[in-house]
Amino acid sequence: MADNPAVLDTPVSLFHTATGIAYADIEIEQHRETWPVRSKQFRAWLRRRHYERTREAMDLATIRSILDLLEARAQFDAPERAVHIRVAEHEGKIYLDLADHHWQAVEVGPDGWRVIKRPPVRFRRASGMLPLPTPEAGGIIEMLASFLNIQSRDDLVLVVSWLLGALHHPGPFPLLAIVGEQGSAKTVLSKILRALIDPNLAPVRALPREERDLMIAANNGHVLAFDNLSSLPGWLSDALCRMASGGSFALRQLYTDADEVLFQAARPTILNGIEDVITRQDLADRAIFLTMGSLTDEQRRPEAELWQEFELARPRILGALLDAVPHGLWMRDRIQFPRLPRMADFARWATACEAAMWVPGTFRMAYDANRRRAIQEAVEADAVAAGVRRLMAKQTMWVGTASDLLDVATACGRHVDGRADWPKNPRAVAGRLRRSQTFLRALGIQITFNREGRDGNRIIRMISRGDVPSSVPSAPSASSATEPVPSAAG
Repeated sequence: MADNPAVLDTPVSLFHTATGIAYADIEIEQHRETWPVRSKQFRAWLRRRHYERTREAMDLATIRSILDLLEARAQFDAPERAVHIRVAEHEGKIYLDLADHHWQAVEVGPDGWRVIKRPPVRFRRASGMLPLPTPEAGGIIEMLASFLNIQSRDDLVLVVSWLLGALHHPGPFPLLAIVGEQGSAKTVLSKILRALIDPNLAPVRALPREERDLMIAANNGHVLAFDNLSSLPGWLSDALCRMASGGSFALRQLYTDADEVLFQAARPTILNGIEDVITRQDLADRAIFLTMGSLTDEQRRPEAELWQEFELARPRILGALLDAVPHGLWMRDRIQFPRLPRMADFARWATACEAAMWVPGTFRMAYDANRRRAIQEAVEADAVAAGVRRLMAKQTMWVGTASDLLDVATACGRHVDGRADWPKNPRAVAGRLRRSQTFLRALGIQITFNREGRDGNRIIRMISRGDVPSSVPSAPSASSATEPVPSAAG
């Protein structure tokens, strides 16, 4: 190291993350860049600095020695900081990384938004990230509708609310499930939505094969988009639930028996396919559902032409989204719901933002209607839940064991016996019923599990509140939604 004082004397600001990863802030062309000390980019920067000073190449042993020293300084002598990917929040303001050559970011506060060169938070650049355009003021969110094959204004409200939710760090983020026939522009919709928040060289991808692949994808991008799905494995459904609400993943580190790789975050996720692949109620409870309509030959347009027009409009569409965020920051602590919906933090944020675009209450009407349809479809798609609903439509109370319920439900719906998804034993019935509890409760069927009697038998008790309703009641709009808010300046 004594042979390379020029490199070590170069100004480098070191820090480490909560998990001990060493990072360096370096000055390049009058802007700040942040890279892991062990990254290829930082190693290349060291080589370049050494070559510029000495006109000689740095040998491998010297590089390793310098990296070891800088990593030790970062971990033991430098402060701890959080490092974000694409979106962050700091001291009541939201920051959106433009991922451009100058490492600029958009700072959004209650009084408006602006593009800045040195955000107070640190962002990292993962492989495949593409830059966002510099946002422009003066756009309206309805410009987005001309590029999407959506069926109604409610669908536009939900799409825009999902985009605004993706800008709200740290979540939670509802999953966006897109269903439509072949050629209904599902993939184009997924790509456009990701291009507005987190553009990437691979905007949509196939499903991960294991949880490790999902964790890697989430670690390297803010938005996840999975394309052309035909089914959803149970393990992935559970993992996406954690990804929507903000969960932790722990995987054994390669080539070790004791060390683990830990990852904790929430990510906005898009799924699209011809069939409705979300069959588990716990994931459906965290999702927004969109059904794409068919496209006639007259409605179709060349994709190259569509993307060319979208690229021209993208800065103003992004500006229109950012115009709504200051309203959300101003109003989010003032929003009070008489009854909290599922994904309450997301619903509160979307309600706080909507005053910049629509009449207060527009989002809740669209969101509640979407949830009612989701509950109906999820119950009908689950053989056990549908069987219980038919059973309780004929009586107000049922008490028995899981074995009794299996016999009764099978007799009540003779056509279900033999289906691949029909449970084969009482334990499987109880498990499926527990998964369906929330949605069946919304349909007026209260289910409890207790141990009763001297032998402590597991008893299932189901009570129907009068007639089983065909839909769930909608929640009232939030109060305080009409409070005045400051204008958002670009």
